[in-house]
Amino acid sequence: MVRLVVLLAVAAGVFLFLRWFVRTPPQKVARILKRVGLWTAIGGLTALAATGRMNWIFAALAAAVPLAQRLMVLLHLAPYLKRLMGMLKGRPGAGSSGGPRASTVTTRFLRMALDHESGALSGEVLEGPYRGRSLESLKLEELTDLLTACRASDPQSAALLEAYLDRVHGNDWRARTGTGASGHTGPSAPASGMTREQAREILGLSPGATPDEVRAAHRHLMQKLHPDRGGSDYLAAMINRARDVLLKE
Repeated sequence: MVRLVVLLAVAAGVFLFLRWFVRTPPQKVARILKRVGLWTAIGGLTALAATGRMNWIFAALAAAVPLAQRLMVLLHLAPYLKRLMGMLKGRPGAGSSGGPRASTVTTRFLRMALDHESGALSGEVLEGPYRGRSLESLKLEELTDLLTACRASDPQSAALLEAYLDRVHGNDWRARTGTGASGHTGPSAPASGMTREQAREILGLSPGATPDEVRAAHRHLMQKLHPDRGGSDYLAAMINRARDVLLKE
């Protein structure tokens, strides 16, 4: 009976870990795993020193190497795990034809993509000092350097990059980098002049989408990116504007 309880507890723990893993942006997963690994190592060394068993450290290091390799494999398998979790929940995965799975927003400096299931943002730099690089490959200092260039030339790109920084690096990145607010006056300004094609890209819809599909895509995205749920006013404004453009006669 005890073994059964332990087995169920382990299975539940694995399931909860996988659920958290596929719903969390890869950058945040990597940061958390690094912190957990660091504190685990510190705790282990402290325990070994206190018990006089420092010779066990070599065995622990030998065991940690394959574990680290497995974690790296998990990071590469994240898209497939997301698809599998979506199938288990009865929803189509990112590669299926059951509805919109990704949105794209393009500005002068950036092309940003949103995964509808995980809510993860990814992007590519189209102009400026880091042209051709992905946002994920840039350090926080490089991102704030790019933000300075965007603020000087294109407020829409700056607002979009700020939304990415808020999503990936939390709300304290301004204090950590000494970067102030952009002075953006309102969320509706960057969404003006939107075409129907741009609206479909933002909602992740194909031409000919029905009004019900537009409303469903809008509702799903707002659940992921509403400011009250860790999103941003800018992205919420673009999503609302895209819905209005597509539903307008």
